[in-house]
Amino acid sequence: MDVSEKALLKKEKKYCSWGDTVHYLEPPKFFERCEGSWLTDRKGAKYLDLQMWYSAASFGYANPRLGAALKKQIDKLPQLACQYLHGEKVELAEKIAKSMERIFGQKGRVHFNVGGSQAVEDSLKLVRNHTGKNLVFAFMGGYHGRTLGASAITSSYRYRRRYGHFSDKAHFVPYPYCFRCTYGKKYPDCGMYCVKQFEKLFETEYNGVWDSKAGVAEYGAFYVESIQGTGGYVIPPKEYFPALKKILVRHKILLVDDEIQMGFHRAGKLWALAQFDTRPDIVVFGKALTNGLNPLSGIWAREELIHPKAFPPGSTHSTFSSNTLGTAVGLEVMKLCEEIDYEKIVMQKGKQFLDRLKALKKRHPKVIGHVDGMGLALRMEICRPDGYTPDRELADRIFAEGMRGGIPTSRGKLGLVLDVGGYYKNVFTIAPAFDITEDEMDLAVELFEALFKRCAKGK
Repeated sequence: MDVSEKALLKKEKKYCSWGDTVHYLEPPKFFERCEGSWLTDRKGAKYLDLQMWYSAASFGYANPRLGAALKKQIDKLPQLACQYLHGEKVELAEKIAKSMERIFGQKGRVHFNVGGSQAVEDSLKLVRNHTGKNLVFAFMGGYHGRTLGASAITSSYRYRRRYGHFSDKAHFVPYPYCFRCTYGKKYPDCGMYCVKQFEKLFETEYNGVWDSKAGVAEYGAFYVESIQGTGGYVIPPKEYFPALKKILVRHKILLVDDEIQMGFHRAGKLWALAQFDTRPDIVVFGKALTNGLNPLSGIWAREELIHPKAFPPGSTHSTFSSNTLGTAVGLEVMKLCEEIDYEKIVMQKGKQFLDRLKALKKRHPKVIGHVDGMGLALRMEICRPDGYTPDRELADRIFAEGMRGGIPTSRGKLGLVLDVGGYYKNVFTIAPAFDITEDEMDLAVELFEALFKRCAKGK
């Protein structure tokens, strides 16, 4: 007999840690089934999901082809200690490495781990091993995870505050967030002022990052998200990263590309940094690699950084790092990406959805301050009637009402699953499934319209 939701909530309150993110929403929400772009709760109510587990389920919930790959592996080789080899690990590493050769023109190798934060930790080891330096640059608004090492390069102090001093905390640099430019400039008249400000750090030793006599930087790498994830799906100008890369190469600083949210076609191309004609030294990936079916993440690095003499056996390790189930699904995801033109599909659907959001903004200029997108990484910034001042309270109400469900639509009463991000927690980061239909896009707009009407009352 099924335990009631009320009884489960009582047990959860007593026995589960609240240290995760479940209690960001009160009361926490239970779901029982999922398919495509939809989640279903224990009462049978349906919710259209526009964030797909922070882009981890990009290929749709309960994807039958990926589910079949998982079931096949369960019957064949469900588990294996990662100090032994199995075919799927090797083939998956090959496909990822060859994609880097094809897209960025660079040879390298792949090292697997379990979650995104753990892969970030491995990349930090790689950087320190190669450069001998423990300090790195990262972006304001950047998010790289919540392990100790990943927290040190994530800009939010909130994730570090409880855990003492972080002596190797990153030097945080303003991201090219043109809607809210740190320097009060306007693109394109700014002349890439933000890049020039970063470049100035190397003009003299007294700026604290560069020994001009030795020609050596104190910083080993720059950790970037080509499109910021938790920071609010902020999309930089096309010329930003090429200009930044030139500065890094000149000062022998590695470029580490965090593709955990944007990798596997979220921004159109297989690797989002390719949208900006910039080559990375290290790439960190995870999430959609297995469509959320089994944890698997990893790093790719240039051969110079990761060949066996530079990064020998035992340099890093995790019990479940190249688990058989994750690598089997990951291999099938890569085959999907080879067989289906997701770049074309994602760019087309992204334009269709963004056009709808722009039209929605025109109808609600006192609610929506900014919309933007690349591929199916879309953003909607909720603002006060001046069109600029962040309105976190309204964003929170819309989010909570969407999760409460019961919103009247042309297809009955539904819910809407959103994610709130951004520097001021007023941005809906919209990451729908790649197979979202135009009817579902229309339904999403209909749900937004109803939520704006319901939640904006009394503004």
